[in-house]
Amino acid sequence: MANLAEFLVRTAARQPRRPALRLGLDSVSYGELDERSARAAALLRAEGVRPGDRVALMLPNVPEFVVLYYGALRAGAIVVPLNPLLKERETAYHLTDSGAVLLLEWHQAPGEGAQGAASAGVRRIAVEPASLAALLAGHEPLTEVARTAGDDIAVLLYTSGTTGKPKGAALTHAGLRHNTEIMESRVAQMTSDDVVVGCLPLFHIFGQICTMSVAIRSGASLTLVPRFEPRAVLDAIARDRATVFEGVPTMYAALLQHPAEADVSTLRMCISGGASLPVEVLRAFEERFGCAVLEGFGMSETSPVVTFNHVDRPRKAGSIGTPIQDVEVRLLDDQGQDVDPGAIGELAVRGPNVMKGYWNRPEATAIAIPDGWLRTGDLGRRDEDGYLYIVDRKKDMIIRGGYNVYPREIEEVLHEHPAVGLAAVVGVPHQELGEEIAAAVVLRPGAQATPDELQRYVKDRVAAYKYPRAVWLMDSLPTGPSGKILKREISAPAARPRG
Repeated sequence: MANLAEFLVRTAARQPRRPALRLGLDSVSYGELDERSARAAALLRAEGVRPGDRVALMLPNVPEFVVLYYGALRAGAIVVPLNPLLKERETAYHLTDSGAVLLLEWHQAPGEGAQGAASAGVRRIAVEPASLAALLAGHEPLTEVARTAGDDIAVLLYTSGTTGKPKGAALTHAGLRHNTEIMESRVAQMTSDDVVVGCLPLFHIFGQICTMSVAIRSGASLTLVPRFEPRAVLDAIARDRATVFEGVPTMYAALLQHPAEADVSTLRMCISGGASLPVEVLRAFEERFGCAVLEGFGMSETSPVVTFNHVDRPRKAGSIGTPIQDVEVRLLDDQGQDVDPGAIGELAVRGPNVMKGYWNRPEATAIAIPDGWLRTGDLGRRDEDGYLYIVDRKKDMIIRGGYNVYPREIEEVLHEHPAVGLAAVVGVPHQELGEEIAAAVVLRPGAQATPDELQRYVKDRVAAYKYPRAVWLMDSLPTGPSGKILKREISAPAARPRG
């Protein structure tokens, strides 16, 4: 088996009546999902889509995303998942760069996708549940799954583009299949008895593989939440008796701060990824909700999981765990050499999960994977038991007067303050020191604290060169589509630093 769509076919044959997808009170069985995806494959073939063609999906977390995703794979196409909130210019860029032949866009999108498709000269089909159902009914199911090789591209996932324009990470059927199988059997140990909350966006690799693909391979039920909102997630857990929740740190912080109570007693496991989870948030969440949180590490270019705190091994709070099966991790210095034990180095990854390369960008691929090892841009250390810890993003490290300051260390201290809900530490230009340390803070609902108080709190707990000279309060922090805090969009207010 090579084609990722075979996971759905096999699960549907094994348990056709088991609910595959839930959205509110509605559900879709595995048998129905399999048939609809087969009809979607036939529809795409009728639209002229051929194996290897790129098909863009611009939908929220709705059953139609899953139907069309597996329909496209079944037809041998390469899926290009896009954020439904992209503007016209961004949509046109992604469609043009990927060479997409078709855009399938949610009918309630603000119209930017349609304009972007027109600008790029790409055909567009508006996806509305009733009209799509009628459209699929007019095509006989394409039961045959297109034959693909393991190193054929299954998904073209565009990175966030923090430096320059977004690049398409070419993820293969074999790489995505490996990640799905390991997450399902060795990490989450998911079964058909599980009910998984799907609030991570499916157009993002975390939700797409760790939530959707793993649920479908194991035969679990996937409860879709189109847009993350704490009350909606808690209601979904209680209503559907969910057993697994997966989210990014900002989601855990939001659930922790939500005042309403809910029956979450059925949860057996929570999974965190996408960014470092502050230890204090982890501990407070586990105390309130009574469910262990397992943290891991991954990125778009690695399909996505690299390391994890495995359920059958001791868990270490603050650690991203150990490499998953068949994946190797090294810690390298700036010259590409292994650092000494206990020292900080850049994580480099090698394994079947690593992308084939960046789409049509051989130079960028050579920079990212110069010697068979993918440079992640993340700095980390390894303890005596082999557990890895992310210190920070390499580009986020602050150099203040010649001293290296890692924002995550300061953020962890801020999160220990009882009034702090979220914190982001950034470097700001300084004429004499090069960079100065600054912190943007969101307080917990109903909590009170002044910037001076927070600055003193950190100053008492870290070396003199580390504490933030500028602290300011915000109502919220800017986040990306997956909920990750976007530090590049945080700028210090025009005020004289304190201290």
